[in-house]
Amino acid sequence: MNPALANIDPITREPISTQVARRLVEFILSGQVEPGTRMPSERALAEAFGVGRSAMREALKALSLIGLVEVKQGDGTYLRKADSALLPELIEWGLLLGEQRTLDLVEARQEIEVVIAGLAARRRTDADIAELTAILTKMELAASLTAFVEADVQFHLRLAMAAGNSALRDIHSSVQALLRTWIARVVTASGDTLPSYSEHVPILDAVVRGDAPAAQLAMAAHMSSAASRLRETFAKEQDHGGVTAGD
Repeated sequence: MNPALANIDPITREPISTQVARRLVEFILSGQVEPGTRMPSERALAEAFGVGRSAMREALKALSLIGLVEVKQGDGTYLRKADSALLPELIEWGLLLGEQRTLDLVEARQEIEVVIAGLAARRRTDADIAELTAILTKMELAASLTAFVEADVQFHLRLAMAAGNSALRDIHSSVQALLRTWIARVVTASGDTLPSYSEHVPILDAVVRGDAPAAQLAMAAHMSSAASRLRETFAKEQDHGGVTAGD
């Protein structure tokens, strides 16, 4: 072999579950299933696509992880109405991520957010503080899940801007579609926005004081709790039969 080519990885075929996921997305976007309606059963979908049920199960799991489908215990799998502006990004993430990679991304986000919080505490301006305070107030007074999730996402994006590091800001922005989906799923599962709101208060307090170590500790505590809630949500879905629709 040519030595210059020795370090090039060979092209590999996509896993069958990824191929199925792409075709499943095409089926969903065709309009044959309206948002809020029950999806055909896993068995029926597997037969229609000419694949095994395990491949269909993995494909459905990928779409569940990003919130395109919703599992209702003892009832089946339903198509959710996704934000059309974020749909392309959500679909791409869903096709690229399996459950383990999703959890790996959650772990990576934990570390990134801690770094962002520390930098924001050191570099924040009066304008940053004013905007972050206003966003936190929106979280506290949110009258709906949608409003709370949007404010939660905006808080973290605004904190990334306050950190003054374009690379971290861009990384954070690239996953905001997933971030929005995850927050919505966790809050919906718990039925309570107070834990998440309460964890943001000490983060802002530390940023306002310019206390970087305290901001990092507060963010680390929030990320740990948020990741635990997300993992619990995943685990409950697996306990309830994953994303398998009724047969």
